[in-house]
Amino acid sequence: MNRRGFTVWFTGLPCSGKSTLAKLLHMHLNTLNYAAEILDGDEVRKRLTKGLTFSKEDRDENIRRISYVAKLVTRVGGVAITAAISPYEKLRVEARNEIINFIEVYVNCPLDVCIARDVKGHYAKAQKGEILNFTGISDPYEPPSNPEVRLHTHEETAEESIHTVLEYLKLQGYISEDVLVTQLQENLKTSAKKIKPIDVARRDSTSLVQKSS
Repeated sequence: MNRRGFTVWFTGLPCSGKSTLAKLLHMHLNTLNYAAEILDGDEVRKRLTKGLTFSKEDRDENIRRISYVAKLVTRVGGVAITAAISPYEKLRVEARNEIINFIEVYVNCPLDVCIARDVKGHYAKAQKGEILNFTGISDPYEPPSNPEVRLHTHEETAEESIHTVLEYLKLQGYISEDVLVTQLQENLKTSAKKIKPIDVARRDSTSLVQKSS
């Protein structure tokens, strides 16, 4: 079955949840037998854009290289999942114009929540001036003006966020609804096999209501 390729472009502040969501989406798409690849900002800088600094020019070049690879993956029918801050609207518009079937997902999370989530301490170092050109502190983040999907990761779980993304992909015809339903049914069957009959018999109606709430 021929499938059209597409790119899911996660953008947002550092520690907003982009990488976590990219990995989760990748897992779901693989379960549905879609050929998907993750282009994570941190990982890309170790190889594809190794040597680039965090100057405005080099950050733009970093995004342009990610865009190019995503375009190639999409063009051959694959799914490219990008998880880069991509703070500048102009570069995201360039990516949109270059890539066929571009889905921009704005991972919207307040700065104070992102700072609280930062286990690596990058925000703290940026506030002390130890890291320059750090998005959200010493460099601006330009929110998307009209993203296809807007997530609020400080108010919803990662699974809830991915459900929103998958629903959009399904509604727009990127993911086959039949395939999605079939896979969900298989997941339910697998889960059901793991439940012992005696366990089911011992559950009363109250516990079942509590479990599903």
